[in-house]
Amino acid sequence: MINIPGLIAKELNVKNEQVNEVISLFKDGATIPFIARYRKEKTGGLDEEVLRNIEDRLNYITILEERKETILKSIEEQGKLTDELRYKIESSSKLQEVEDLYLPYKPKRKTRGTIAKAKGLEPLALFILDNPLFKGNFQEKLAEFINDELGVPNSEEALRGAQDIIAEMISESAEVRKVVREFMLETGGVHSERAKVKDEIDTKKDVYEIYYDFKIQINKIKPYQTLAINRGEHDKVLKVSIDADAAIAQKDILKTFLSYHDSVFMDILEATTSDSYERLIFPSIEREVRNYLTENADLHAIEIFASNLRQLLLQPPISGKMIMGIDPGFVSGCKVAVIDPTGKYLEGATIYPHPPQSRSTEAARVLLAFIKKYNVNVISIGNGTASRETEFLVAEVLKENNLDCHYIITNEAGASVYSASPLAKEEFPELEASQRGNISIARRILDPLAELVKIDPKSIGVGLYQHDVDQKLLNKKLDDVVVSCVNYVGVDINTASVSLLTYVSGLNKRIANNIIKYREKVGKFSSRQELMNVTGLGDKAFEQCAGFLKIPGGENPFDNTFIHPESYPATEKLLTQLNIPLFKVNESGNLVYLYASKKGTRKIAEDIGIGEPTLIDIIDNLKKPGRDPREEMPTPMLRSDVLKIEDLRENMKLKGTVRNIVDFGAFVDIGVKQDGLLHISQIANKFVKNPLEILSVGDIIDVSIIGIDIKKGRISLSMKM
Repeated sequence: MINIPGLIAKELNVKNEQVNEVISLFKDGATIPFIARYRKEKTGGLDEEVLRNIEDRLNYITILEERKETILKSIEEQGKLTDELRYKIESSSKLQEVEDLYLPYKPKRKTRGTIAKAKGLEPLALFILDNPLFKGNFQEKLAEFINDELGVPNSEEALRGAQDIIAEMISESAEVRKVVREFMLETGGVHSERAKVKDEIDTKKDVYEIYYDFKIQINKIKPYQTLAINRGEHDKVLKVSIDADAAIAQKDILKTFLSYHDSVFMDILEATTSDSYERLIFPSIEREVRNYLTENADLHAIEIFASNLRQLLLQPPISGKMIMGIDPGFVSGCKVAVIDPTGKYLEGATIYPHPPQSRSTEAARVLLAFIKKYNVNVISIGNGTASRETEFLVAEVLKENNLDCHYIITNEAGASVYSASPLAKEEFPELEASQRGNISIARRILDPLAELVKIDPKSIGVGLYQHDVDQKLLNKKLDDVVVSCVNYVGVDINTASVSLLTYVSGLNKRIANNIIKYREKVGKFSSRQELMNVTGLGDKAFEQCAGFLKIPGGENPFDNTFIHPESYPATEKLLTQLNIPLFKVNESGNLVYLYASKKGTRKIAEDIGIGEPTLIDIIDNLKKPGRDPREEMPTPMLRSDVLKIEDLRENMKLKGTVRNIVDFGAFVDIGVKQDGLLHISQIANKFVKNPLEILSVGDIIDVSIIGIDIKKGRISLSMKM
């Protein structure tokens, strides 16, 4: 049996003891955010990414071992399990290898090979394979297998049946499949061409045109190309195939399958190999290769989606401002809402500045009245239909009235999903669905994380081909990202929604609801320990969640930090050494930091009885109690005026906000209707393999315009200076 911790440790380049500790913590019910932050001594400081890799590999290998047991049992029941085969199966580290080894013993449907075996032709097939130096009369040998009752009327039928059996033996050889698979992956190519369609009017021409006669080596195809080709095939616009040199492949198959180099039956074996390759092996391996490319493309696309989502969720909040949210529209009008610095909805209206109503003067008057009445500081405009037209209106109102107010274009993806959700109905029962999306658009800049967790991550729209990739894998990855972000930032337990609390380490929707109910019944939490009064929240859940739930202005200043309650006694010992009373903690961070620098963290950790990594975290939290880690991220770019695409000129230099990152570059909002494309080749004065190495969603960057196509609404950008 495989040494699972040892295998994972080797693959991830970590120590066996680290993997053993992590697996033990998983079994004990610990979550990844908790382990990463509060069990550094046990894991040697492994971060969330490594912990998730351990979890993924543990799940895979567990499934692999279970599959091995099933296969070994099946082969043993057939009486065909040899010591050599058992060893090969047990030592395999990939599901593909195990399935290849099982293929000859897998219960089959009726095939040409099984029909030939039923006719008694297996001994003839084995004779051809086992007697390369045969010197007798082969026709006489064939005649021995003629049997009208079994359906073998002549020697030609006997030979044909034997070849069918050998063809299946070749195709079921694990070694042969491995050789062909590797050959195709290393030397094969992907070929896509335009499918023959009844309707010659191709509405998808612009999308798939470059793939109408597209050829590329398998080992050079980009993930986004695989996904585009797959979508084109699904839309029945493209026909896709794998190209490989059949002659070379068949030579490699014979060399692998036979234990000898020559045989009197070589003509028969070559013809049989050709049939096996074309009829059985190639179609099967072609499907595997397509699946392999798709899985790799899925993983890559999901990683980009996850990275973009993380950056979007961790956008710094615009706090302490009165915010107006506008959900733009033409026929249905623009929905306007004003919220206060806590996110409370104050007032809203619907304006109709655009065609067909074109009541722009009235709309401007309503906006101005709201801005003055509530001293609005920032206006958040959704980036959907009529966004730029609304931006022109807002910019005009600000300019004409000389207002100290700015606006920002906000990604509104998923706002309509939220506005029709049960959560939105519960939050704003008195409002119609159409009046809730604008509140969400306003809250998205007040606190992006708190608002966006209310929406299915797939609906946030920061990926590419998100509807084409493996949905189960995508959902898990995006959920992992949300969990990671929520616990990285921490949650104010007295203001958090059910949606936000659900993602906190150790909590689920039921407990999150119970926390809200407790808060509504008893009032604000005054201490973390009070969590133990919540129905369903036991010792284990408390251990996992307490450090991530913050209480600003509570009884204990530690409750507004990431210091875990289990470390409170050690923290108090540290403060005692410095004669710092509890009520002065918030003002004494620098004093603690200087003391640690002078005495050394190792010595202090020994004195107060904790690990050095935990002590370092405690000191960091005392230095900046209640710190929001998002403060370190670039702040959103606010505007007060607007550009038109017609205003742009080549070589013009502008500031822009990165909205989305894909394989081939990034889309950048430079303040006109259409986001500009910053191609990967224009990101830096050096080769860039992955845009994510340099850019993040939300980054404010300096770009220059290198191309404008007004007719197509395309803008090409460059960061090269």
